[in-house]
Amino acid sequence: MKDTAKRAAGRRCAVTAGVVAALAGVTGCPGPDHPAGPLLERAAEGSGRHTGPRPGARTAPPPGPTRTGFTLVASGDVLPHDEIIRQAQQDGARSRRQGGRGEGARKEPDFGPMFAGVKGTVSAADLAICHMETVYGKEEGPFRGYPSFVSPPQVARALKETGYDSCSTASNHTTDAGSAGVARTLAAMDKAGLRHAGSARSEAEARQVTLLRAGPARVAQLAYTYATNAPVPKERPWMVSLTDPARILSDARAARAAGADVVVVSMHWGTEWQSEPDEEQLSLARQLTRAGGRRRPDVDLVLGTHNHVPQAYEKVNGTWVVYGMGDQLAGRMINPQGEPDLRGNESSIARFTFAPPARAGSRWRVVKAEFIPQVTDHGPPWRVLELPPSLRARPGGRAVLGRARKEITEAVLSRGAAEDGLTPAR
Repeated sequence: MKDTAKRAAGRRCAVTAGVVAALAGVTGCPGPDHPAGPLLERAAEGSGRHTGPRPGARTAPPPGPTRTGFTLVASGDVLPHDEIIRQAQQDGARSRRQGGRGEGARKEPDFGPMFAGVKGTVSAADLAICHMETVYGKEEGPFRGYPSFVSPPQVARALKETGYDSCSTASNHTTDAGSAGVARTLAAMDKAGLRHAGSARSEAEARQVTLLRAGPARVAQLAYTYATNAPVPKERPWMVSLTDPARILSDARAARAAGADVVVVSMHWGTEWQSEPDEEQLSLARQLTRAGGRRRPDVDLVLGTHNHVPQAYEKVNGTWVVYGMGDQLAGRMINPQGEPDLRGNESSIARFTFAPPARAGSRWRVVKAEFIPQVTDHGPPWRVLELPPSLRARPGGRAVLGRARKEITEAVLSRGAAEDGLTPAR
């Protein structure tokens, strides 16, 4: 959440009802420039596994990569506002009642039901990447939403159970609760078995390469943010990875040297509420995708978050760039003009099928590129929904969901991605 929110600082967030509605951008000051980071030196490898689809979403897995390829799924910002936390608490209470546990049972929020609508798609992928925009508090709370977020650590378990393997954690909210917030977030992810990239508890951890197993391939995930709302502690410049093109490319080469077959860069960038990528995004995309050459570039895929609304996919120098996936899970959104904006609950899920190189030393190729429109539906209850063409909306909701699907599709295809083979998933 970025500069448009700064211009709107001090303005109260209005709350409106609706099937799919929205919440405001966060105010705050950018942090100091991140010093040039050292090369990533060590690899920590995890499995992107998935033994098969789990029950959940409506969108079927692709006809399949070859036995030697893999599918990668990525989604947008997870941003638990107050109403999202309340829904998780209600779902947790319902789960306890259904499980026959009484008042003495531990009162934990349950985020799983909110993600159930995408579980089939996410768990069917060989590798699934999310973006955790906020940091976590203690298990018992207190928690808070806008403007300085402290989210329940139970989110991590729900993301893992949905099928996600790793999350980018570099955002302008990474410093909202200081170094303690970063430590709690990464500890909760570690406990859940969810990998992470973009923030660190120590300089040694910041130097590690996040290597993920995806079928036969090893995939490196790197993550960066344009700035932070609260300053990065001077004594901990490595706590969050800030955007520096030279550093990103240096880290990408180090990841390749550590054994990565595919390098994925998660970017928290862009201008809030702007459907078109800004010049900074376009320029950085060109710079990242041309480095290393076409035979085996330094970066194989760029995944964008932050700006709250769906943005385009585009093939740049032969490499797919997703400028902005939008908010996967968020509360009611209010745009910089102080108006409810349904786009703030719209997003896309990206799905790319990779095939191995035809010869040693060449790149893994994207042989199928797809997107899946999705929304955070206000219900009640609040739920994340995919919007495939076959979606059957509840009475009264069809027009809103149909419009959302149209808006997402238009944004995703606005820079000619269809001509390069991007298709809506069926």
